[in-house]
Amino acid sequence: MEQALLVSNVLLWIAVLALGAIVFALVRQIGVLYERVAPAGALMLAGGPKVGEAAPHFALDDVLGRAVALGGADAEGRSTLLLWVSPTCPVCKTLLPVAKSLAAREARRARLVFASDGNAEDHLAFVRAHALDAYPYVVSTDLGLAHQVGKLPHAVLIDAAGIVRAKGLVNSREHLESLFEAMDQGVASIQEFVARSGGSR
Repeated sequence: MEQALLVSNVLLWIAVLALGAIVFALVRQIGVLYERVAPAGALMLAGGPKVGEAAPHFALDDVLGRAVALGGADAEGRSTLLLWVSPTCPVCKTLLPVAKSLAAREARRARLVFASDGNAEDHLAFVRAHALDAYPYVVSTDLGLAHQVGKLPHAVLIDAAGIVRAKGLVNSREHLESLFEAMDQGVASIQEFVARSGGSR
């Protein structure tokens, strides 16, 4: 009886040690994968002004009748996050709280401007339904054409001097934040930053 108990204890300890070794190996592999997986930034498309070029100038009125200047030097010395959305875009609706949260965090150095095209009345109802009154919301087909916006949600980050610093399709907080990170790092996109960092190792 005692011998059987001793054998079972030995076998249990062997199993525990084996499991510990497996867990250690898995933790190590997760660390390796974490280093290899690049951060996902906004998907930059080819159309519109390129990063490093001046953004086109527009003087528009938003859906609430407020004057909105886009492009050129900003009078307050702030960047502009221009975000195209639509009342019929489900992803856009889920991104609104994220955009407002990011705008609050970056308020000292950037302003958030929503943009779209179509019927102004529909957009006014959208603004009221989602409490977007605090942000300029412009409806302009010409603005979308100038930036060659084809898919939504789409964002362009313009610096205080009126230069496009980052742009692309944005579906999450990570994508929106990647625009500011790209501007801070002086690159066109996070993907470019990762490629440069990898090449310098």
